[in-house]
Amino acid sequence: MAIRVNLDVVLARRKMSVNDFATAIGITPVNVSVLKNGRAKAIRFSTLDEICRVLQCQPGEVLEYVEDDTE
Repeated sequence: MAIRVNLDVVLARRKMSVNDFATAIGITPVNVSVLKNGRAKAIRFSTLDEICRVLQCQPGEVLEYVEDDTE
């Protein structure tokens, strides 16, 4: 199983910088980068809620399931 994080795409569509986004959702820019680059192992529902609220999107626009070739 692989979950792809499309946060960079959604941020680009909204023309929002990482720093502005981090401030709006209440996490550090470093943690936004970890999410954006797909290096996060988990995400809190409260953080996902804030992401969707600020970006006015659905969770499926930020997270995407893709088949893992290694299975």
